[in-house]
Amino acid sequence: MAKNIPKTNTLLKQIRQAHDLSCLEVANKVGICKAYYWQIENGHRRIYYDLAIKIAAVFNKKPDDLFYDYYK
Repeated sequence: MAKNIPKTNTLLKQIRQAHDLSCLEVANKVGICKAYYWQIENGHRRIYYDLAIKIAAVFNKKPDDLFYDYYK
């Protein structure tokens, strides 16, 4: 795990579950594999801004709404 990455992005996980989506469904919507998405959600990968935009769009949010506190 990279330094300074929190263990889990609980907000992202909560929003995904509130939308009744699986990791695979979100991954398919943004064009990545399930494992990559899971790693983002569980703090094993940093996220690039272009991917943050795509993930946020799935939930009709802005990237900062989902990731700002996670990476500050």
